[in-house]
Amino acid sequence: MTGTSFIDFRYKKDRWGRNIVLALAHIMMAIYVVLIFYPLFNMLISSLKSTREIFSNPFGFPEEWLFDNYITVWVVRGFGRYFINSVSVTFFSMAFVLLLGSMASYGVSRYKYKLRTWIYMLFLSGIMLPLKMAIIPLFLIIRNMGLMDNHISIIMIFIAMGLPSTVFILSGFMKTIPMDLEYAARIDGCNEWGIYRRIVMPITKSAIALVTIYNAVPIWNDFFFPLVFIQSNRLRTLPVGLSTFIGQHGTNWSLLFTGLSISIMPMLFLYIFMSRYFIRGMTAGAIK
Repeated sequence: MTGTSFIDFRYKKDRWGRNIVLALAHIMMAIYVVLIFYPLFNMLISSLKSTREIFSNPFGFPEEWLFDNYITVWVVRGFGRYFINSVSVTFFSMAFVLLLGSMASYGVSRYKYKLRTWIYMLFLSGIMLPLKMAIIPLFLIIRNMGLMDNHISIIMIFIAMGLPSTVFILSGFMKTIPMDLEYAARIDGCNEWGIYRRIVMPITKSAIALVTIYNAVPIWNDFFFPLVFIQSNRLRTLPVGLSTFIGQHGTNWSLLFTGLSISIMPMLFLYIFMSRYFIRGMTAGAIK
């Protein structure tokens, strides 16, 4: 009886301790969520205020809800054009990053040849060397190619920025795919392109989601390269367009918060969608 009571006592003690730890963890995560969510909420509320009210009542709800700010930003200030430019640049950059990066990862991870390690290290060197350090050679190359003030210039740069990390992530996932799947596909008459498209790519869905989130957000938010290589107002992207609300003698904070609220929405929805897709892919792989 004594031994049984002792065992029950230890089990209850461990259970209470575990519940306390879980409660503390939930409280800490709730505080973290509030710290992350409140600035976004405050930015959204500030976008519906006037600049004067933002300073007089920075943390409260607006006395007058100025939904016209969104019409002013989108139509009058040409933010709709900037939005379309950012969407097209991000879409085409990510399309080529995923296509070329997945094909390069397939060649690096699934084939054995003498220069495989050197080619892999060549891609990894792009992670260690930021392109901003080579802005002068890049400027000369883009100018000599006649691509100044053209979206193709920054799309090419973004592709070069995204390929190293894409190859690093995808090749690691592809190396874990059993070769037996390829052997079975070859027996069924599948060629190299069929193995890549029907076998390897569906298995690496979770890695594709990770790569998309990892590269799309920096491309969408990049300010430096569009500022250097794009001069026309009609070709500006969102980060450069937001700078027009900041003047030398004053800043229209109301319209700036409105533009920021619009600019974060696509990446926010992309992150929510791809995060769920990533978790679903990882769960499916664990069940298998």
